[in-house]
Amino acid sequence: MMPVRVISRLDIKGPNVIKGIHLEGLRVVGNPGQMAHEYYKGTADEIVYMDVVASLYGRNSILNVVEEAAQEIFVPLSVGGGIRTEADIVTALRSGADKVAINTLATERPEFLREASRSFGSQCIVLSIEAKRRGPNQWEVLTNNGREKTGRDVLDWVREAEDLGAGEVLLTSVDCEGTKKGFDIELVGAVRDAVSIPVIASGGAGKPGDVIDLITATGCEAVCCASIFHYGICSVVELKKMLSEAGIPVRQ
Repeated sequence: MMPVRVISRLDIKGPNVIKGIHLEGLRVVGNPGQMAHEYYKGTADEIVYMDVVASLYGRNSILNVVEEAAQEIFVPLSVGGGIRTEADIVTALRSGADKVAINTLATERPEFLREASRSFGSQCIVLSIEAKRRGPNQWEVLTNNGREKTGRDVLDWVREAEDLGAGEVLLTSVDCEGTKKGFDIELVGAVRDAVSIPVIASGGAGKPGDVIDLITATGCEAVCCASIFHYGICSVVELKKMLSEAGIPVRQ
């Protein structure tokens, strides 16, 4: 088993890192620059920046934050929110991002995933999925930070996106996000079984045991956490230590 990546997620609105429950009821939890540097020094393997209102306003306003971070943070940085054109990807990469996470535009025009992966390489293109449970083994893709329904089935969509060239999947459970009650293990397992590209699970971690249960049950390649780090439930170092003690390889 390859080492599991432990990723810190920063949801950003304006100048602040925010956190909600089910992607709603957002509250300010800190400064993006300070928090990113703290997580980098604390051995996070990657950092994900998500502009939670970019698609709503048709722009990405966090690239200056990424540009500042890239000067002193030397782990992969991913940027999501408001990616509408290949020019947007170029701007994000020039700002210091290593990857871009695409959700809304991909659902509106799936061919963009093929175009982007051919232009920039699949390793740069992350399919971001906001998944809402609709029944047994059935989830719908949402967009615009969980505000818009698409009618797309998550499992059908992730298979199609892999064929189009997406290099990995950032999978967020809307039902579990911010609840600190554990991941939707059934969802992550179903997506993991549906594709061969790496799956990053996000949404629901409330304690290290939740992450251990997730990885043990699904074998997903990475976990992306916010609340447990933001609220001091455990640090990245502590989480990695507990994963290692549970027999799960991590990057030291």
